[in-house]
Amino acid sequence: MIVRGARVAPKTTLSLRGRRKLGAAPFLKWAGGKGQLLAQILARMPREIVGTYVEPFLGGGAVFFELARSGRIKRARLSDRNPELVGTYEAVRDELPAVIRALGAHRNDEAHYYEVRALDPGTLSIAERAARMIFLNRVGYNGLYRVNSQGLFNVPFGRYRNPKICDVEGLTHASKALQIADIAVADFAETCAGVGVGDVVYLDPPYVPMSKTSNFTSYSGRFDEAEHRRLAATFAELVERGAFVLLSNSDTKLSRSLYTGYKIATVEATRAINSKVDKRGVVREVLVQGLRVRPRNVA
Repeated sequence: MIVRGARVAPKTTLSLRGRRKLGAAPFLKWAGGKGQLLAQILARMPREIVGTYVEPFLGGGAVFFELARSGRIKRARLSDRNPELVGTYEAVRDELPAVIRALGAHRNDEAHYYEVRALDPGTLSIAERAARMIFLNRVGYNGLYRVNSQGLFNVPFGRYRNPKICDVEGLTHASKALQIADIAVADFAETCAGVGVGDVVYLDPPYVPMSKTSNFTSYSGRFDEAEHRRLAATFAELVERGAFVLLSNSDTKLSRSLYTGYKIATVEATRAINSKVDKRGVVREVLVQGLRVRPRNVA
């Protein structure tokens, strides 16, 4: 085993609401969020993380926030390829009062939503830009993040009765948790540079498509088969360096072939955030640990 003597954490069944009452929790809805799989993910990580926690595909940040809430990490390196997402985390960490003030100007109104959606983020302050992102995420349809070919956010109005646009308590907890984190717009290989013994890496990339009719396009651009193979090579390199590595992906032939020889567990998750109704529901996923397994035909 890579992290020798590490104890496995007990399972937790706290709901998102319960975690928020106790401390940090995700403040953005995000496709592929790991809130419902926290018990399975955390049970496979060392209880005592003595090095740096590294997460190169941050998304909604459910795993990071839970580790921070429970005090299992003291420092973190977080990244994502989505600059709007990263900028929002940085603003919540560094300029929370200004973000809260900016959110106070937003309301659950269809005309207002489309006015805000049409704004050029580049003309806004850091706090205003983050508030725009949070507002669109809370009020837009199904919590989707989607841009068109020109890079413009194009999710329609969600028509929710009473969305909580400014969750001051939740944002405050999140801001406190993010104080231990370095955050950047970066490629996963760049984020993992220098990782070694004692560090823990969680990889949650855009998933391998489940069917031939799907494609590799994600919210952050195209993450195709070549990228998945590059990620698998990085996974193996991290294991060789002595880091503890855990990866999530869809349960597909390609996913399993890329991580042959490592410990793979199958889990089920319910996916509600997708622009296509037939892509929602219970899906099978895999959790891959950086632990070598012996071939079955070896005595």
